[in-house]
Amino acid sequence: MRQVDLVIVGASFAGLLCARTAALRGLRTLVIEAKDEPGARIHTTGILVKEAADEVDTPPRFSRTIHGVRLYAPSLRYIDLASRDYYFLTTDTAGLIRWFADEARRAGAEVICGRKFEAANRVEGGFELPQFDVQARYIIGADGARSTVARLFKLGRNERFLTGLEIEYESLPQADPDLLHCFLDTRLAHGYLAWVAPAPGFFQAGLATNDKVKPDLKAFLAHTEHLFGFSQAAVKERRSGLIPCGGPVTPLAAPGVMLIGDAAGHVSPLTGGGIRLAFRYGRRAGQLVADHLLRNGPPPETVIARELPSFGKKLALRAVMDAGPPNWLYDLIIGTSAMRWFARKVYFHHRNPQPQSQGAED
Repeated sequence: MRQVDLVIVGASFAGLLCARTAALRGLRTLVIEAKDEPGARIHTTGILVKEAADEVDTPPRFSRTIHGVRLYAPSLRYIDLASRDYYFLTTDTAGLIRWFADEARRAGAEVICGRKFEAANRVEGGFELPQFDVQARYIIGADGARSTVARLFKLGRNERFLTGLEIEYESLPQADPDLLHCFLDTRLAHGYLAWVAPAPGFFQAGLATNDKVKPDLKAFLAHTEHLFGFSQAAVKERRSGLIPCGGPVTPLAAPGVMLIGDAAGHVSPLTGGGIRLAFRYGRRAGQLVADHLLRNGPPPETVIARELPSFGKKLALRAVMDAGPPNWLYDLIIGTSAMRWFARKVYFHHRNPQPQSQGAED
């Protein structure tokens, strides 16, 4: 068997950042991806908050800058929110993942696609992966919400999910292209929200719900047809996927094995956002595994466990969202100062907003 230092299962944001970092630090690194290519059949909208953009520099051709949020109540009354020093990046997610894969390869990592990781046997000094004829010193699981690595090594597994559905449109001429459109509606998006987002060269429309309600994207599109004109737009792609919302899994690791990204539950329980954490802890995992294997550094999982946020407040707010505030309450509070304050904390993380006018739609 050929020898490698690190095997990463999953060519995700977290896995590819980990691979690039580990390879740059001198580890013989192998990424195993079940899909035919990185970025195939993506399950994420790919919206980067500013903090994620600050973590990792990416080419501008894969993103579109959005400065404002339009937050709608079920009646479609709305408030506009913005911040002087804050923005979001909507992305060509598939293109961005392929770029990260190329960056990992340039750093020296090998990326194998179209083959599933199915078994690993513990041996002296690490693990044997017989189907790949490889022996590895360390394994990272970055293989998504239903992680095979977690199952094989009896690690913590995600148990609470949101289910998301999304459609990509070539264009939505009626949509304001400078705003991220978010919809609060317990009937249509129980436990989460619906969205329409301008991306680089296309638009995305979708929603997510918890396990109490089956997501009904058609109903949302019909509800907002007069705002966006979906029926007149050409569809590029449809997708669906699971979003972990139960916080970090435990145990996170076993000797020589660790989970990162969605596999580890590194996703905000409230917002479902995981790309910033994937960037941060993917890169951090690469650093720590390299230090551990090359310089007798501490076990990577002990350091990661100390650095992870607790998610305490967001788990509490997740319980409120799961309960499903009634739609009449959303309609009642949408224009209040309390709602503006709360929305600013969620979207802009305590930053002062620019004054915006309040609008309404019939």
